[in-house]
Amino acid sequence: MKPLPVKEKTLNVARRVVWFKEPREALANPLHFLAHVMTYGTIADLMALQEVVSNEDFIEVLEHPPTGVFDPRSWAYWNLKYGRPAPPLPSREEVLARGE
Repeated sequence: MKPLPVKEKTLNVARRVVWFKEPREALANPLHFLAHVMTYGTIADLMALQEVVSNEDFIEVLEHPPTGVFDPRSWAYWNLKYGRPAPPLPSREEVLARGE
């Protein structure tokens, strides 16, 4: 996934949805950051990112989701939004089995 620009808008979203990291650190891992946006973000957060994040970026997150971020409701919503059947939520056991 392409790096996300470090701008005031993206920093503000990062500060809100990845509250346990410094905003620049959160933006350094776009896949993890976007998973948090997809789970905890508001409409305002999504609107702030619309110039820098594409539908393909969100689909990439669904194809390579980090474990422990999505809740069942968000996982179901985003998969439905992109016309995908929602697979089971990613688990730590799956990641360990893949050797990641």
